[in-house]
Amino acid sequence: MSFISGLRRSLKRNDTQKDSLQVKQIPDSGSSPTRLPVTHSEELDSVITDFKLQLPGDTDELKSTTALKVSEMSDLSLALEDCMAALDLFLRNEFEEALSRLRSRTKDSMYHALTYATILEMQAMMTFNPEDILAAGNTMKDAQAVCQRFRKKSTFNNKNYTEEELHAEVCYAECLLQRAALTFLQDENMISFIKGGIKVRNSYQTYKELHAILKSSGYVQGDNHGHFEGGVKLGVGAFNLMLSLLPTRILRLLEFVGFSGNKEFGLQLLQEGSAEHTFRSFLCNMLLLCYHTFMSFILGTGEGNVEDAEKLLQPYLKQYPKGSIFLFFAGRIEEIKGNLDAAIKRFEECCEVQQHWKQFHHMCYWELMWCFTYKRHWKMAYFYADLLSKENAWSKATYAYMKAAYLSMLTREDCQTFGENEITLFRQVPGLKQKIAGKSLPTEKFAIRKARRYNAERPVPLPAPPLEMMYIWNGYTVIGKHRDLTEGMLKMLDEAQQKMEHNPRTEFTIDDQCVVSLLKGLCLKHLGHQEEAEHYFTLVLCNEAQIKYDHYVVPNALLEHGLLCLEQGRTDEAIKLLEAAKQNYKNYSMESRTHFRIQAALHKAKVAMGENGEQHCSPSNL
Repeated sequence: MSFISGLRRSLKRNDTQKDSLQVKQIPDSGSSPTRLPVTHSEELDSVITDFKLQLPGDTDELKSTTALKVSEMSDLSLALEDCMAALDLFLRNEFEEALSRLRSRTKDSMYHALTYATILEMQAMMTFNPEDILAAGNTMKDAQAVCQRFRKKSTFNNKNYTEEELHAEVCYAECLLQRAALTFLQDENMISFIKGGIKVRNSYQTYKELHAILKSSGYVQGDNHGHFEGGVKLGVGAFNLMLSLLPTRILRLLEFVGFSGNKEFGLQLLQEGSAEHTFRSFLCNMLLLCYHTFMSFILGTGEGNVEDAEKLLQPYLKQYPKGSIFLFFAGRIEEIKGNLDAAIKRFEECCEVQQHWKQFHHMCYWELMWCFTYKRHWKMAYFYADLLSKENAWSKATYAYMKAAYLSMLTREDCQTFGENEITLFRQVPGLKQKIAGKSLPTEKFAIRKARRYNAERPVPLPAPPLEMMYIWNGYTVIGKHRDLTEGMLKMLDEAQQKMEHNPRTEFTIDDQCVVSLLKGLCLKHLGHQEEAEHYFTLVLCNEAQIKYDHYVVPNALLEHGLLCLEQGRTDEAIKLLEAAKQNYKNYSMESRTHFRIQAALHKAKVAMGENGEQHCSPSNL
């Protein structure tokens, strides 16, 4: 079924209904719009794989609609059809055509304004370019103002909405939600999450009220009911999923202002939304793909549901075989499965199919850099880090650090062919620091701290900097799927350790030994040598008092030790280790990311004990 054809059927279904949707007065109770009812489900719906988003094969079909039919369609229905046609162009890599189709009506149509801003946000979220992020934020703010004009000029406790007013509410809430997502991209700082959470409370409350209206007995479905319901599922599902990922101490603070989240409930709503033929189906699908292939790895324990991700992607990839977005996710899925050659092929294909938006190439370069890092092909990894440093503005400091890190793994003769020196590059890192929306990137802060030692006249080299940065991005869950890759990394770490033992002791010796011990423990765990892995994790803790700079290794060693205990069924011991990592350490590098991973590990432990403490967005949580 095509997207447009599905839309037309939904438009015809209720063409005799009135434009005004009368919602009965609902007393303040468990079913009140301010008291969100929750549908509990024992298991999630299976992922639907037959969704297609396409224009009719015969373009004349759009022209064959009679003037009478067009006149019967509301402005809202026409706007939705036009926006979905523009989205179809976007997914076919016809980016400028899609934006041009939308641009002319961004000042007078809430759906054109929202779709236009959403495309820019998708670009920003997939490229991490600071300029794209700021531009998308400003455009989304403008779209929010357009939506505001169509919202109900409500009086106190008035529950009567027209269909257009309901759509304005869900579009307004979506603008706020997407602005929150941009805030997340800009900074991982805990305080920013709190401020961002309070800022979007209005969006959260609006989605809850709209969800209650959908479930109320007085709600009458309008011509575009499916699109409205899809918007509510996107919002409520996204909030539940995102909030469930937050560290406990942040979620507790947010609960004071009415927030709560449940991962399973959020995933269920997003799966339902992705399976329907509505304006928000694609966004529900993309959010699920991002969760399974990125969030669960970078901010979790690396256990995203790859099978679900593949099922979600395949119908889109079939319909849009040259779609850049879908080729990118196809590559990412192969990468996290450990199929690096297949991943590299997909990412290269993604770069070849379109040349209009170079930003899409940059996200492929980033993944290609890591694929070659996992394969220990340092020259190719350097090549893509160098491309990023020249073409992308996300984090010049990080790119310079990675270039230096790769050169440090090569011989002096090999380095000469690139015309750059690792020490010079490391010394450049602090000067390349930048701020996005007034905030410094956590990855840049980490790179700057690690590069400081190279400011000395005779610097002490880092033992294996690419392997350490791999851990920051949870890369060991990827190489752990292939024994040969893991054994190769372990061999390099053994060589680094032997080199340290033969060199004179310095102020960095204990720190460097602890970093290597943490990484060796990870490799040994994935190779099945659990006792040896536990020994190295414990070794880090034993040297805690002597660590001078790399304090992050201690809570992370506790985290990895806890995950190892979970694998062995030692759940009580795992929880103690994880709680120690969470409670006893602060002000270390990449602290927020570590707390996200601890939260994911604790959730996993509590599920194993049958003590899942999460709750739905229910009246009892208000």
